[in-house]
Amino acid sequence: MPKVTVDGEEIEVPAGATVLQACELAGKEIPRFCYHERLSIAGNCRMCLVEVKPGPPKPQASCALPASDGQEIRTDTPMVKKAREGVMEFLLINHPLDCPICDQGGECDLQDQSMTYGKGVSRTKEHRRAVTEKYMGPLIKTVMTRCIHCTRCVRFSEEIAGVDEIGALYRGEDMQITTYLEQAAAHELSANVIDLCPVGALTSRPYAFEARPWELKRTLSIDVSDAVGANISLHSKGREVMRALPRINDDVNDEWLSDKGRYQVDGLTKRRLDKVFVRRDGKLMPADWNEAFETIKSALGSDTSSIAAVAGDMVDCETMFAAKTLLKASGSSLLEARQTGMTYDVSNTAAVNFNSTFAGIETADCILIVGSHIRWEAALVNARLRKAVKQGAKVFVVGPEWETTYPTTFLGEDLKVLNRVPKELGDAMKAAERPAVILGGAALAKGALGVALKLVDKFGLVKDGWNGFNVLHMSAARMGSLMLDFIVPGGMAEIASAKPKVLLSLGADEMDHAPFADSLKVYIGHHGDKGAHAADVILPAASYAEKDGTYVNTEGRVQFAEKAVFAPGDAREDWTILRALADVLGVNVGFDSFGELQTAMIREVPALGEEGLADYGALPKADRSAKAEGAITSYPIADFYLTNPIARASSVMQQCSAELLHADEIKEAAE
Repeated sequence: MPKVTVDGEEIEVPAGATVLQACELAGKEIPRFCYHERLSIAGNCRMCLVEVKPGPPKPQASCALPASDGQEIRTDTPMVKKAREGVMEFLLINHPLDCPICDQGGECDLQDQSMTYGKGVSRTKEHRRAVTEKYMGPLIKTVMTRCIHCTRCVRFSEEIAGVDEIGALYRGEDMQITTYLEQAAAHELSANVIDLCPVGALTSRPYAFEARPWELKRTLSIDVSDAVGANISLHSKGREVMRALPRINDDVNDEWLSDKGRYQVDGLTKRRLDKVFVRRDGKLMPADWNEAFETIKSALGSDTSSIAAVAGDMVDCETMFAAKTLLKASGSSLLEARQTGMTYDVSNTAAVNFNSTFAGIETADCILIVGSHIRWEAALVNARLRKAVKQGAKVFVVGPEWETTYPTTFLGEDLKVLNRVPKELGDAMKAAERPAVILGGAALAKGALGVALKLVDKFGLVKDGWNGFNVLHMSAARMGSLMLDFIVPGGMAEIASAKPKVLLSLGADEMDHAPFADSLKVYIGHHGDKGAHAADVILPAASYAEKDGTYVNTEGRVQFAEKAVFAPGDAREDWTILRALADVLGVNVGFDSFGELQTAMIREVPALGEEGLADYGALPKADRSAKAEGAITSYPIADFYLTNPIARASSVMQQCSAELLHADEIKEAAE
């Protein structure tokens, strides 16, 4: 490891590090606009100038200069100070200086660095350059006159998202950043360029002119739009969540966030359930809590055991544990979280876990994807797969073709290829040092779990320090429900066959309510979506932003989300509704506060009390007689932007769906 001296302090730096990284290791702040640690080096803003010996007697761009043994680096000399002032002056020559009306004001890198490293005066008297606005879709607002050509957005689109939609036209002073043919940026990670933009050229269109950063309260939370569990920060003003931004977590989401996780938050205030409803004469009518609880009690009569509970895709572990405790005290075990009707063996949770971990899948060198449109089901995992491909990994897919962001070999839709593996796939897997299989929801629905486990031995998926068998879930509640044993072996069919008198729907909006026509359907949720329309009793509950809760992502990582705002109207946190219902039914659940509930849950499942990866043990032995039958003709997600009740209530997500996915289906009046 080379040793360098930074401002008189000698430090050791990793081989291959740049001078900028060496300065940061020494605790020195180096200004930059184009450099970003997760993107390739561009070296075009020249703000990170330092003085280096041995070398020419002039400032050098530290981001593009390799650190070598014996270098003497100075970050505080008059030469460096003057050079940075000069660069800043050039950057501001054409900048409009419209900070008071710029949405980036208060969190703008150019604003901050001009105050710290700028000269403080302007000498230019020439007319400033102006650039026409570019349309980048319903999410990204552009004011391209502010652009300083750092090319972060271009590099992100090409390198991370894998979609060449943003690029540069012309040269020199005429250079402009734009999308291809000035069309909308249509990939699932497009809005991350807003975070990357160091000036106000790319800002959030839905959030424009809504609030200033110093007005907002920040709350640490978890994205529940998929099963990745991306770490987010909810920014709220009063009782409204204004925006969601990603937090850095290298093990989960790096520092990116899907467009749905970022922009569905406007749906938190729309189509909300904020009062109790009871169905009378076929119509849902406003009621009070006492009437609703009495309706449930009278439907059960003396048999409190004739009650079932189905959990939706965005439910926290505490809510599921409270429901399980209530049903157990009532004498029932009819619990299910796989609301769409899937059934698979969950006697060993390791068999339905993403065992490679998200960070680990980047190191795989051959990947077989079975029944998963990963780009829509887990956009951030798809970005990880792209990293693996850039390092030489081969990817094979069983299922209908979808537009990947990396070279892929599609093996057709017939699952029988798992019984008799094609030579191309077999040779690639056997030659791989870290082979991996990813099983998606479409494969689980076709009963492919058993035959997929046979691939563990066939391909050598489990080795020292490596487990390449993965199941990719789409529900934020799935792994938590499995850890809590919130399931029955026969799935929803078993629940329906029991014909419960009362069905508790915990935000279960995707389930089929037809088999429960004779049951009293009680919807405990936050949006007037499909589940509420089918309900006989509606008890308004809190969304993920309005309560504390534990979530477990698809790789078995336990994470905690904090309460950002209060629920509207008469809505209450789910566990309090279930606790009150226990009193009405005359059963004892053993908790009176959230702390007591969480303690009881952790006592039963200790892993839920430890943030980080849960240990599910070894994979089960495969059933040698298992055979794959049928074909995967479609994927569970038909519309990336409208997969849950919050997203369906979001006007932004509705606009994205209409414009980015279904624009060719919208007919004009003349048609």
